Amino acid sequence: MIQYFNRVTQNVETEKVYGGEYLKWAYESKLGFFLTEHFFSRKWLSLLFGVYESSQFSRSKIEDFIKRYEIQMDDFEKTEYTSFNDFFIRKFKSGKRNFASGSNTFCAGAEARYLAFPDLKMSQKFRVKGFEIDLTELLRNEETAKEFIGGTLVIARLCPVDYHRFHFPFSGKLTEHYRVAGHFHSVNPAAFPAEPKVFLKNERQVAILEHESLGRVAMIEVGALGVGKIVQSAYSSRLSLPVKFDKGQEKGYFLFGGSTVIWLIQKDKVKFSADLMANSAKDLETWIPLGHSLGEGWPA
Repeated sequence: MIQYFNRVTQNVETEKVYGGEYLKWAYESKLGFFLTEHFFSRKWLSLLFGVYESSQFSRSKIEDFIKRYEIQMDDFEKTEYTSFNDFFIRKFKSGKRNFASGSNTFCAGAEARYLAFPDLKMSQKFRVKGFEIDLTELLRNEETAKEFIGGTLVIARLCPVDYHRFHFPFSGKLTEHYRVAGHFHSVNPAAFPAEPKVFLKNERQVAILEHESLGRVAMIEVGALGVGKIVQSAYSSRLSLPVKFDKGQEKGYFLFGGSTVIWLIQKDKVKFSADLMANSAKDLETWIPLGHSLGEGWPA
């Protein structure tokens, strides 16, 4: 059972896990984990699965999915979808989500369940949730990794039932972006005991963002089991850098599957919200709507 604190309702709630029985088998049984490690987590299978989810044959899943997970469809633009992936990347109606004001506000760039970990070391295993992070391996760049020692790691975990577009958390400029190839393991906490290096093994896309007060921030989108593709809608691989972006501007989206966005923030740049830090210290994720404040830049 996975529980989280809902910032809106101010209650601790229980997550409805999509494919919970499969995840239990895949990561808690020897046979299941062997097949997951050597077969189910491979990119080609996620891509093949993505082809089906983008076909008209997958449309029949939509109605049952909406009912089972009680998705409030009045919040979204579209009512007719050509495929399950078309439904999966649905957009909010204008005005349904607004980004907090303030030029030094670090906003929630995804609607998700958040954890924050201060005082980053170059390599460490986190007691909370039990996953492992090596900054050099995560970023595949030792010099960049050194910039975030002593800083804060923020993880936004998106379940399959969530809104799956991600946005820039502040206004600034993008100075670097690249892809790190990898597998597609589940990012559900149930998988961490069997695969604690999931964020180091999964495919991910890294962008370095800059802000005059918030410093340099690494924004990392991590693929997960079933995710056929991470799409960058704000830029292409041929983009001439640096490029400016606005707070709340869509950066991209995940196709079907649970996914994760990670932010690395430099030391003494952002004072994060009390609820996020208190809940994270208790091993409790905080569900935060898109655009809410995660924290404010420290005074100069």
